[in-house]
Amino acid sequence: MSEANQWETNQQNTGSTSLLVVILNYKTASLTIDCLRSLAPEIRSIQNARAAVADNASGDGSAEQIAAAIASEAWSDWATLTPLNRNGGYAFGNNAPIRQALSQPSPPDYILLLNPDTVVRPGALKALVDFMDSHPDAGIAGSRLEDPDGTPQQSAFRFHTLASEFDFGWRLGLLSKLLARWAVAPPVPQETCQTGWVAGASMIVRRQVFEAVGLLDEAYFMYYEEMDFCLQANKAGWSCWYVPESRVVHLVGQSSGINNFKPQTKRLPQYWYDSRRRYFLKNYGWFYAALADLLWASGFVFWRMRRVIQRKPDTDPPNMLSDFMSNSVFFKGG
Repeated sequence: MSEANQWETNQQNTGSTSLLVVILNYKTASLTIDCLRSLAPEIRSIQNARAAVADNASGDGSAEQIAAAIASEAWSDWATLTPLNRNGGYAFGNNAPIRQALSQPSPPDYILLLNPDTVVRPGALKALVDFMDSHPDAGIAGSRLEDPDGTPQQSAFRFHTLASEFDFGWRLGLLSKLLARWAVAPPVPQETCQTGWVAGASMIVRRQVFEAVGLLDEAYFMYYEEMDFCLQANKAGWSCWYVPESRVVHLVGQSSGINNFKPQTKRLPQYWYDSRRRYFLKNYGWFYAALADLLWASGFVFWRMRRVIQRKPDTDPPNMLSDFMSNSVFFKGG
């Protein structure tokens, strides 16, 4: 039975809420298989739930390994694999199964974007579905991401602004206190709350949001795309929420090579700078983006000097200032 026919059969067999979990793999077959293994009991506990894995042309045997695991573990009744012909990035890879699901006569009510470097805790999926079912005005909701030992990670965020860019560059305690209301990453909430955007590592989206704002922007190769998507949803009147009852272990940086939560030792890739520049230009225009770049860079210069004087450890990625400036709107334009 084809994937489309299987979905339609499941839809006809029950009138319950339908959920599609989308996992994008790129050269992380073992992580993806572990993620699917953690999903198995959760998927089967929710009527009309399925998972779709897309492989972003890994070229390392990942697709074959995942296909073999789906067959050997008897997951084929709820999990499918779609090999893609190129690595087009995060949005491109996730959009492939989303586009296919939305094109069906009875598309899923919800789509959950789930990183391959995650392990879902018991009840994580049901907590998100139950929340969305009981909050029809909510368009997007994110899980509490955590380390394997249960330590919470920052998963609920505010949108980037001039104030947040200024604060990040300067890294001055007093200034951070004054600008706390604009901090992109506030303290981890303990309760369910509305937020600007949530991490794409575990983010559920109501189908009507895709119908209102379209799919993820494929002009982003990686990073900023989930923030941009949440912003478009916000502009269309959909709220975004953080749901800590949904707990998901996130092995930070394993699927991307960039660790957002711990000191950096590698130079940031070109696509990080491209994505940041696109986000500001697309949503706020050249003048705002230029001012954001200027505030960030001036603050970062001050921070680097202060770090040397105060003998603070150097935890920034190599060449960050020169890379930032060469990729700013002043040199790359709009």
